[in-house]
Amino acid sequence: MKGLLKSLGIILILAGAIVLVVCALTGNVNNNAILGTSAVMIVVGLVAYIIINKKITD
Repeated sequence: MKGLLKSLGIILILAGAIVLVVCALTGNVNNNAILGTSAVMIVVGLVAYIIINKKITD
């Protein structure tokens, strides 16, 4: 469980990046809801990665 929790931030970052790649490949780059959601996923994943790994190592 600790390993999955440690990887949660990376999983969110990758999911956001995959959404952006899929949008670019399908040409759906004008939908602000999808682009905003993926940006939020990347930012939350980055913050979660930093906070969770700091708490687990301490």
